[in-house]
Amino acid sequence: MKPARHNRGDDRRQQGQAVRPPERQAEAQPRPRREGMLPAERLPVILEVLPNDDYALLDSGDGEKLEQYGAYRIVRPEGQAIWRKALPEGEWRKADAIFTGDTDEEGLGRWRFPKQPLGETWPMRHDGIDYLGRFTSFRHVGVFPEQATHWDHMAGLIAGAKRPVKVLNLFGYTGLASLMAARDGAEVTHVDASKKAIGWARENQEMARLGDKPIRWICEDAMKFAEREERRGSRYDIILFDPPAYGRGPKGEVWQLFDDLPRLADICRSILTPKPLAVVLTAYSIRASFFAIHALMRDTFAGMGGRVESGELVIREKGAGRALSTSLFSRWVAG
Repeated sequence: MKPARHNRGDDRRQQGQAVRPPERQAEAQPRPRREGMLPAERLPVILEVLPNDDYALLDSGDGEKLEQYGAYRIVRPEGQAIWRKALPEGEWRKADAIFTGDTDEEGLGRWRFPKQPLGETWPMRHDGIDYLGRFTSFRHVGVFPEQATHWDHMAGLIAGAKRPVKVLNLFGYTGLASLMAARDGAEVTHVDASKKAIGWARENQEMARLGDKPIRWICEDAMKFAEREERRGSRYDIILFDPPAYGRGPKGEVWQLFDDLPRLADICRSILTPKPLAVVLTAYSIRASFFAIHALMRDTFAGMGGRVESGELVIREKGAGRALSTSLFSRWVAG
């Protein structure tokens, strides 16, 4: 599932309050605290994405950001860009697509195309993997480039393991992390509550010419899936989870991050293989410091050794060189 730190929302991630069903309340009872020494720690860690031929943050400021995705320049809102724009207005006027927030009864809606009308999708590439960018009605474009540092880290772990590696990608959204892992040799299970997102991910697999790679695409509530895998004894070497602040599963299951994250993190520990590699948590749209999820991850992996690294994912501007923070992260890495 998966954009700016306080504004990551799509049709599954709208902010709001909901009453948890009685059966989910029972399931959400706290699990016992893990015993043992806390893992080593490294913080703060700032993971940067630099401009490249596939993606670049050209400029930001005055509540907006100007990005280059392949051949297209795109303008979108960015609440954290409270500074002034560095590039002249003429550079911003070269945009191919601008998210307006307005509802349009014709076409895609909420996007304006100053030069010529564009289709819903366009071809994109990351590190040699082709996929489809998308103009969605909730301002996102189907990929979150700040995650590239996690993908590169995962690729190194897979290559270094020198054995078959199983990856679980919870809240997997449109599948770039899953495709990267599969391309690098892992067997991947991709879980998302949105049928639409799973459909996009399958399209991306074909676009990437990775149809022969072992990826299971599963449309299900992430918590329910993880609980079932725990009961079945299924195990994974690497787990990625990128939960929303609030969301609903395909059968109306309610996710509240501060209520449900501790339980899900603990289940993730339980479904690791005897020789695990890493568990990576990314958090968007929460009012908390990375210290909060850092402490949660260290507690969760008490007695497991290794270390917990926590901090922020940032994108470095191509123009003025400023860093735009997009999300918090915390990852446990085996010793």
